Amino acid sequence: MTAPIPRDIPDLPALPRTRPRLPPSAVPARAVVPLVRRPVAAAYRLTLALVATGAVLVEILLGSPARVLGYFAIQSAVVLAVVMLASARRAWFARHPLPGAVTGAALLYIVMAALVHHLLLADATPRFSMTTTPAGPSWLAPLADHTLHTVLPVAALLDWLLLSPPARMHLRRAATWLLYPLAYLAFTLARGELLPGSPSRYLYPFLDVARHGYRSVLANALLVGLSFYALAVLLVALDHARPNPVRRHSKTGFRL
Repeated sequence: MTAPIPRDIPDLPALPRTRPRLPPSAVPARAVVPLVRRPVAAAYRLTLALVATGAVLVEILLGSPARVLGYFAIQSAVVLAVVMLASARRAWFARHPLPGAVTGAALLYIVMAALVHHLLLADATPRFSMTTTPAGPSWLAPLADHTLHTVLPVAALLDWLLLSPPARMHLRRAATWLLYPLAYLAFTLARGELLPGSPSRYLYPFLDVARHGYRSVLANALLVGLSFYALAVLLVALDHARPNPVRRHSKTGFRL
């Protein structure tokens, strides 16, 4: 006759009735997502960077380099060229994209420069030009202006809408993006004070203190600054609302 089986076996630890809660992982999700080369995006961004560089070089060759490099549109094109070149390199070598704060700032500056040109400067009297006495063919300067103020902004928007993942911009960056336009305002006002006898002391007519006075110029700068911030907020909102154009497929191969 066998002995009865005891209900509690001694010298054994009790089994836990609930599963232990695992600590949260400190590894970001993007670290475990496989990266894929994006040759189409790399080629597009490299082309955009080359076009921006070419437009800037044409403007410099047609006018005074010191004057041309002082324009906000030229500086925005240089920033866009650098950002697009870095983004193309990352897309080609299957690396993580640039932070949304960097790409968002480049997009904001080039689009805002285009809006200021088309809304405030395109129909100004006298005619606004970044090269006072352009040399070379008569069609070269208008082509460079059209590239800077129309082609580049549209191409940058297409890259953002069709080749970039969404929800990478954040509203807290909108105020940070305004630091560069504020620094540019201080630069252009200081430049005007340091060149009292120059006819091109103020690069933009709505920032001409000698013509309008500081009160009107600061009011104009405030309106432009508010427009900057409104556009930044709009870009952030659209970035979180738009669909994802960069879809991941289970099959092997390239993606846009």
